[in-house]
Amino acid sequence: METSERRRWAYVAKNPMAFGLRVLRAFRDNQAFLLAGALAYYLLLSLVPFLILMWIVLSKIVDKRELLTTLGEYMERLVPGQSAAVLEELYRFSSQSGTISWILLGTLIFFSSLAFSVLEKSMSFIFLQRIESPQRHFALSAIIPYCFIILTGFGLLVLTLISGAIQAFGTEHIRLLVHTWSLNGMSGILIYLLGVLAEITLLTFLYIIMPAGRQPWRYALIGASAATVVWEIIRHFLVWYFQTRSKVGLVYGSLASAIIILSSFEILAIVLLLGAQVIAEYVRIGVDDELSPGK
Repeated sequence: METSERRRWAYVAKNPMAFGLRVLRAFRDNQAFLLAGALAYYLLLSLVPFLILMWIVLSKIVDKRELLTTLGEYMERLVPGQSAAVLEELYRFSSQSGTISWILLGTLIFFSSLAFSVLEKSMSFIFLQRIESPQRHFALSAIIPYCFIILTGFGLLVLTLISGAIQAFGTEHIRLLVHTWSLNGMSGILIYLLGVLAEITLLTFLYIIMPAGRQPWRYALIGASAATVVWEIIRHFLVWYFQTRSKVGLVYGSLASAIIILSSFEILAIVLLLGAQVIAEYVRIGVDDELSPGK
């Protein structure tokens, strides 16, 4: 590791509160909360078409039951406590997939392009130190969302296959003398860790691809790890809150699920942009002479 890299790590380790406040101040100044709202809106509109198209394609490759289990597991990570409502929409549309798949494809293309456009603009605000970097060609910006959708679909296929193998592993037992232990609990832990690893991997690719200019993978990994830890904490809190304390259903009635999903997406978008801000501020430590003597 280079000397400047060690100095950055040393600064963050010695001044975690100062670094955290610096990230939050820059995040506020970049109006990231407003950008997160726009991003959440387009993500909501893209969600159901994306899931249905993934179902149409992947159900021809893997077992439908395993695919539904995987979708439910990982949708719970995106919309805590509301995966059942999302899957219900998937059930409703899947029976008509043969007649409306082209409409879904057009809807997905339109809204996903808008979502990635907002995300790309947000990244350009956050990574201000790259303002003099060569700008990405328009055609490349137009292609990236669809490449990322294909990558996500491939990742979902791999996760389905791995999750199926882990669940099969969970049905096994270990016998030692007169004692027998089930591996079911171990399979649950492995599936959870697999989900965390998938989050970190997906965010790392996102932080590498989305900002204009070259993004070192180790910086992207730092931001992805920070965002994943924050989101996992928030996600568990949201599950508890919506199940025990929330009165959204009394206020919004039949719209409650949509409101909760949109709120969850906005929080997720905030965490996503916050991870990018962590990367930007980490890189700026040396540039802004934060490590100079006397500071």
